[in-house]
Amino acid sequence: MLKKTLLSIAILINFPVSALELKGNLIQGGMVTGSLPDAQSVKLNDTELKLSKKGLFVFGFGRDAKLNHRLTWKDSDGSEHNQSFIITKRDYKIDKIEGVAKKYVSPPKSVLARTKKEAQAVRKARNVLSNRLDFLKPVYRPASGRISGVYGSQRYFNGTPKRPHFGLDIANKTGTQVYSPLPGKVVFANSDLYYSGGTLIIDHGFGITSTYIHLSEVTAKLGQEINTGDKIAKIGATGRVTGPHLDWRLNWKQVRLDPELVMSHVSASKFTNK
Repeated sequence: MLKKTLLSIAILINFPVSALELKGNLIQGGMVTGSLPDAQSVKLNDTELKLSKKGLFVFGFGRDAKLNHRLTWKDSDGSEHNQSFIITKRDYKIDKIEGVAKKYVSPPKSVLARTKKEAQAVRKARNVLSNRLDFLKPVYRPASGRISGVYGSQRYFNGTPKRPHFGLDIANKTGTQVYSPLPGKVVFANSDLYYSGGTLIIDHGFGITSTYIHLSEVTAKLGQEINTGDKIAKIGATGRVTGPHLDWRLNWKQVRLDPELVMSHVSASKFTNK
């Protein structure tokens, strides 16, 4: 869990070298936007970052990201710069559960081909690298309900660690409306994936996508342009779940980010009159 003093606090850093500005959360699971108006290229460690004409870029850190990082960039005159920084390490909730039937721990072999194909399709959707700048907009809570699961938590079934949870779970009854927390374009819509059931992925630009799973209904259509507050889906209990809830995720390409850190904490009721 996050230390209380760090929860959803955005930072704004102006480094003394060049005109580098970073805004966001320098912490595992955090998303950071940056500005280098005179740069012609920027890298995070060894990864080339997509750069807008005005020098804007974005990157993020995974659940278990290393703590030491370096930004390097080249100005329009060819001069090179670099800046090292350290991000904050997090502790996560761990649950150990014994006596779980094997069928609930691992899927049957008969569905492996299906789950592999579905995983490839989802990965392809998250690899989109459009020129959209929607990720710069405020991010709102997409549905009302109780927070029933947090980013980074992990379960051990019969002593075997399962994959960490990479989303924010919002529990509510089946059929509860889901709203788009920021603008974007639908790049994936499927009502029946094995693990995630009804699944929707929206592109927000520069590799930032949001994912909504276990949906009872996917109302947004593939290719649809989405505005903040648009009705996009309904909460459900599809896929492998124990009850109705929205599992909301945020990604920078294949890096899983924490939606809680970027959310503006505005209730979904903001959108009920739309």
